[in-house]
Amino acid sequence: MTSFTLDTSEHQQFVDITDRVIHAAGDLAGVGALVVASQHTTAAIIVNEGFDPDVTVDLGRALTPLADRDDYDHDEGNSDAHVKVALLGAAQLVPVVDGALALGRWQRIFFCEFDGPRDSRSVVVSRLAGA
Repeated sequence: MTSFTLDTSEHQQFVDITDRVIHAAGDLAGVGALVVASQHTTAAIIVNEGFDPDVTVDLGRALTPLADRDDYDHDEGNSDAHVKVALLGAAQLVPVVDGALALGRWQRIFFCEFDGPRDSRSVVVSRLAGA
């Protein structure tokens, strides 16, 4: 298991971390999958299209009415972030085949910040041995 940190600059931000995950994982020979996990209750990990930046803009726009920033009992002002992470998930399982991430042509791994900007957000990468 290894980890890395990143800083975010916006309240809601989708950061492509694919290359950082590959670097953190090291040699992928014999690895069957990676678990990529956020260590924060207000940041998710997703796999989605990374070619067209409008995809993450649209995703953020779609999530906003599902979890607006008003009318929650939790009084820290970030309840919407907790709801968005509950909808998307704090971790992803990414298959590894022949020593490489088995992502589709347009797929990338994203760290989804919903309570930014923040410094030193942690992502854990765990290797699962292949069969």
